[in-house]
Amino acid sequence: MNDDTFVMRGTTPPDPAVLGVVVEIPDPWRQVLVDWRTKCGDPQAGLVPPHVTLLPPTEVPAADRAAVTAHLAQVARCHPPFTMHLSGTGTFRPVSEVVFIAVARGIGDCELLAGQVRKGPLERGLSYPYHPHVTVAHDVPGDMLEMAYTGLADLSAEFLVEHFTEFEQTPDGSWAVARQYPLTGPPLAL
Repeated sequence: MNDDTFVMRGTTPPDPAVLGVVVEIPDPWRQVLVDWRTKCGDPQAGLVPPHVTLLPPTEVPAADRAAVTAHLAQVARCHPPFTMHLSGTGTFRPVSEVVFIAVARGIGDCELLAGQVRKGPLERGLSYPYHPHVTVAHDVPGDMLEMAYTGLADLSAEFLVEHFTEFEQTPDGSWAVARQYPLTGPPLAL
């Protein structure tokens, strides 16, 4: 389950750029999850903000940036805001040394968005089936994975998702906000 993990790719400016698209986790839960990731010794804690991935890190030629922006804006115009509920923990062990916070509500919304984002100039396959989640511990010792798994088992966070965010990897390996795309689509008919 690593192809959706935002990890450091190098220390020189990428050309082409490396982009990712995510649903950011807002405060106060953002800080709670950063603190837990730090407590677990995850080296990505200070580089990767808590998020649900819609597009894993993807190389994009500079010449395609305008098309990417137009594509993402169009996707956002077609999707309405939605409620996300994060609840409890899960793991990808033994396939991958990851503990995550589960998406209990908003899974379908994330699946729709991710499917649309990964079309056009951002078309790409995935190494694993898409599974919306928020990573809280990755490639840390087993006792730290267990601490995150049990320590966050009762976490419950609910919030309105009103936009998704395009990130670009910086030369130091961290991720900086490139753009936010407001979700302005009509409500989904039931």
